[in-house]
Amino acid sequence: MTRIQPRATVDESSITNFFHSRGILWSQDIDLPVVSGKRYFNGHGELDAVGFVYGDLSQPSAIKWRAINQKAFTQEGAARHFYGIELIPDDAKELIIVEGECDALALASAGIPAVSCPNGAPQVVSGRSFSPEDDNKFSYIWEAREIIERCDKIILATDNDKSGHALAEEIARRIGRAKCWAIQYPKDCKDANDIIRKYGAAALKDVVNKSQPLPLKGVYSAKSYISDVHEIFKKGVGAGESTGLSTVDDLFTIAEGQLSIVTGVPSSGKSEFVDQLMVNLAQRCSWKFAVASFENPPHFHIAKLSEKIIGKAFFEGDGQRMTDQELSKASDFIDKHFVFLDSRDGVVSTIDSIIDRAKQAVMRLGVRGLVIDPYNYIEKNPNSDESQSISSMLTKVTAFAKAHGVHVWFVAHPAKMYPREDGSMPVPTGMSISGSAAWFAKADLGITVHRTGDDTEIHCWKSRFKWIGKQGAVPVAYDKSTGRYSDLRVAQTDFANPKHWTDMDVEF
Repeated sequence: MTRIQPRATVDESSITNFFHSRGILWSQDIDLPVVSGKRYFNGHGELDAVGFVYGDLSQPSAIKWRAINQKAFTQEGAARHFYGIELIPDDAKELIIVEGECDALALASAGIPAVSCPNGAPQVVSGRSFSPEDDNKFSYIWEAREIIERCDKIILATDNDKSGHALAEEIARRIGRAKCWAIQYPKDCKDANDIIRKYGAAALKDVVNKSQPLPLKGVYSAKSYISDVHEIFKKGVGAGESTGLSTVDDLFTIAEGQLSIVTGVPSSGKSEFVDQLMVNLAQRCSWKFAVASFENPPHFHIAKLSEKIIGKAFFEGDGQRMTDQELSKASDFIDKHFVFLDSRDGVVSTIDSIIDRAKQAVMRLGVRGLVIDPYNYIEKNPNSDESQSISSMLTKVTAFAKAHGVHVWFVAHPAKMYPREDGSMPVPTGMSISGSAAWFAKADLGITVHRTGDDTEIHCWKSRFKWIGKQGAVPVAYDKSTGRYSDLRVAQTDFANPKHWTDMDVEF
């Protein structure tokens, strides 16, 4: 980490006056480091300012400066960790997270240790969501993982506005809602600094002490959902993210926090289809993925993903081959959007170990998709029968998906299937998957990839939510040389006749 040489003093009178105007009784007894001095602010010139010190006061990693008499900001160095995280004791069981340094100072002046986010709240793109392109702005959560994991309670005291609510939601998604609590602000207060300025330190302590858990044992008041109700009242239900295939979008889209069960007979292309969805979501929406693919060693899996990204074959003899430069381009893209949950020690994975590693990927990278492919490589619970074991496993996966806002694709093979009298193979559904009816019951989306000769269809046999999908089937094109799926232009009057299907160009 690059350290900066501080060119500042601790002028107690100017610092005290700055915080006094904000209702904060600052003193040198407060451990959070603050300095003062003159700084140049773009568009304002040189102004008197206070600086919030990140790291050790003698050699900080960053100082965020704020003009005393004007609304102007500048920064020396790069603030990449929570402000004040060094002061949280090793035995702390509670951590309060606020949005800005002044809020952390407000709490500190009331005798309550807190940390603040180094870069505030990114811009909200819709509802309470940030763009996945902002995922790298939350690396400070991973940097503080040891303290976060050690604490039993994380109190989220971000700003009481749209961006603040979205920030709290994203932090909770990465940490896991089970240990996150939220404070309820007075109606005329936006943040902790507002409370102490208007009502004093005792009121701020009272608000913190009355914080409520985000998940209240699975029971929520109607008020907890009212902002979401107004959102759909004004804008409608909408849909999930595009699959990148327009015909498939007519069948289903992809939403965070849901479980997709994907099946199909061997060699039908179900894993390739899930790979295509991941590539499309990464390219179009900047999603990141954790992949537990037991039948594809990571280096071979990367080769397959590269083919879908570049649109050329990886190996010689499979068609036009990608160049070294194109492979490097694809590899860089994969490195930014994919992590692989590989068991290099040879130990058989359990669903708990997969979820544990996926949680780390969410905290560190902001992962929004998890692929588990296929089910039969996961160690079963020896103390229960197969049906109970599968049901319990899917319950854990669903809970993880909802708690962290991650879409999970779970690939499962059907039981052995036999041809019909005419020689054609029946299309497997969730009820065809061996072991348990839970595959059907617990799926939010049920998908089958079905191939007959050179013709491929995508079937949706279950959609729990009508705004996400519907039952039905659509044909898609499959390129064997690249593993790419693309749309087909289908005449509506002759859907069932493959000779009328023609390739549609798709941008990747």
